[in-house]
Amino acid sequence: MNSFELNKIVMVLLLTVLVLFGINGLTAAIFEDEHGPNAFPIEVEVADEVAVAAVVVEQGPSLADMLAMASVDKGQKVFKKCKACHTSDNGGKNLVGPNLWNVVGRTKGSLEGFSYSSAMKAKGGDWSYEDLDAFLKKPGNFVPKTKMSFAGLKKPADRAAVITLLRSFSDAPIALPAVAVPAEASEEVLEEVSGD
Repeated sequence: MNSFELNKIVMVLLLTVLVLFGINGLTAAIFEDEHGPNAFPIEVEVADEVAVAAVVVEQGPSLADMLAMASVDKGQKVFKKCKACHTSDNGGKNLVGPNLWNVVGRTKGSLEGFSYSSAMKAKGGDWSYEDLDAFLKKPGNFVPKTKMSFAGLKKPADRAAVITLLRSFSDAPIALPAVAVPAEASEEVLEEVSGD
């Protein structure tokens, strides 16, 4: 083998090594891990209020928090969707849906003069704030085979506003549930959830 052929072989080997290093460097630059290496979380003890606020931020505000911050004015705006089927005056007539005066705390399917579905009558219990929230979110999920064809209110803030309005349709409104976290922490979360 002469020196010319030996030089060609050495050059091919060097060029192959350079190409491999170049590809390695290029892929590292393109697919660089911005987050750093995997790490284990470090548990740190925090004050109870901070821990509760962190859970609230993660899960969203509770229904009690939402109701405490909801306004009747916003409830009236959202309630416009309901007026086609419901009245809310004391002694008002039933339409496609029952009159909603004193609905908060009333036994489900119990208003005289209205023909409820058998599913609503079978549901039983009183209309609690939690039940109203679940029903307004998706009526068909809360009471399968209900006559109410309304799709529901997706935003928790809208449901809370309507429930606050429904609560006002009474001579003696039922007390709101107790709020568990400081209002300042949940007001920020309410703004995020409501999208306002």
